[in-house]
Amino acid sequence: MTPQVYAWDGIRPVIDPAAFVHPAAILIGDVIVGAECYVGPGAVLRGDFGRVELKPGSNLQETCVCHAFPGKDVVVEEEGHVGHGAILHGCLIGRNALVGMNSVVMDEAVLGESAILGAQAFVKAGQTIPPRTMAVGSPAKVLRELTEEEIAWKRQGTGVYRQLALEARDRLTVAEPLSAVEAGRKRAEAPDYDPLVLERRGFSERP
Repeated sequence: MTPQVYAWDGIRPVIDPAAFVHPAAILIGDVIVGAECYVGPGAVLRGDFGRVELKPGSNLQETCVCHAFPGKDVVVEEEGHVGHGAILHGCLIGRNALVGMNSVVMDEAVLGESAILGAQAFVKAGQTIPPRTMAVGSPAKVLRELTEEEIAWKRQGTGVYRQLALEARDRLTVAEPLSAVEAGRKRAEAPDYDPLVLERRGFSERP
């Protein structure tokens, strides 16, 4: 299955063979997707005013939007993790950093290496979130430094998406919906290598 790919002024997107880009994602122009990247359905990477680059091992989840500001590329460094619905505009997401769901990172902003940006945060133009810190709110403010355990936990979570990028091409297929739930229906399960699986089992059980 092929994503929706468009050239802009003769410049075509590049997708590494070891990446997974969902067929419902849209890539336009000067877009580079590195090895073991995951790009979810509904994501839009628009490289018409500048370059959008996902470096190896990073992920861009469902309905995210990336657009370069004139003269300012969008770059997600290695192991960058961009949660569902986030918007990146002319900014830099550092190595092993995490952008929370529905957050917005504006022009010339920098999210430092191994930093975590909380859900629905707003990083204003030109703002820098220092490495290894947690920032939340609108506008985003630094709460505290992260512990080594938190940084390792984040890296493990991004590893899940790296593995998903390798597995998705074989596990995702086009299908017709059923009209009723079949007997003994198989349940979708988080993979055993997801670091949240054991943690969640410690305080909750499926009803």
